[in-house]
Amino acid sequence: MSYRILCVEDNAEIGRLLTESLETAGYACDWVRDGEAALALLGAEAAGVRYDLVTLDLMLPGVDGLEVCRQLRRRDSLTPVLMVTAKAAIRDVVVGLEIGADDYVTKPFAMPILMARIQALLRRGQRQAPSDDGIVSTPPLVCGPLVIDADRHRVQLDGKPLQLTGKEFALLSLFARHPGRSFSRGELLDHVWGEEFDGYDHTVNTHINRLRSKIEVDPARPRFIQTVWGVGYRFAETSECQGSPPSGPGAERS
Repeated sequence: MSYRILCVEDNAEIGRLLTESLETAGYACDWVRDGEAALALLGAEAAGVRYDLVTLDLMLPGVDGLEVCRQLRRRDSLTPVLMVTAKAAIRDVVVGLEIGADDYVTKPFAMPILMARIQALLRRGQRQAPSDDGIVSTPPLVCGPLVIDADRHRVQLDGKPLQLTGKEFALLSLFARHPGRSFSRGELLDHVWGEEFDGYDHTVNTHINRLRSKIEVDPARPRFIQTVWGVGYRFAETSECQGSPPSGPGAERS
């Protein structure tokens, strides 16, 4: 399958290096140097332009990378976004993840690492279109009011559709397939981001908190994704999915 990637990078040397490396690897690649041009291309799906992944520098002239990510996520929850930034501060990384980015690398980076991250995101972020005849081969996962349809890449809460990013959907699907099982942050990184990912545990925490904000009535007292202190997280068993959210010292967010 031939993937199309949009590179948003204002540094000419890095932009050329990214473009040449991606094209050598067999990807189709468009490179733009500012946020306005990126948003114009990302909004051109009606004209037949569609991207499978976006590499996005945060420091851009005009509209910055964070705003590009925000606007993309308002209309597209699935296209993977890989932040490529010189800003290594934890705060900047967390903000990017909170608004919908899937992964990040910091400059200077090794090209093999960047390519491995891109390949991992493409494997996990492929859009899954519903079949023409409407047949679902895998039964949806149901936990009380929460319904997760893996084949159609859809999630409903109380009958209303939720917009999840690719990583949020992958996390939720993994949890729901193993109700009651505790996962460490390292295990979640391996399962969802891939063993080649060398990021920090806060990456998991940020995605968990963002996911809770979408599926929990009270994210501070989560019913579905519960914190297991000293271990990581677990998904509620079927019997726990009904009724009121848990209370007490073990119910707060990570």
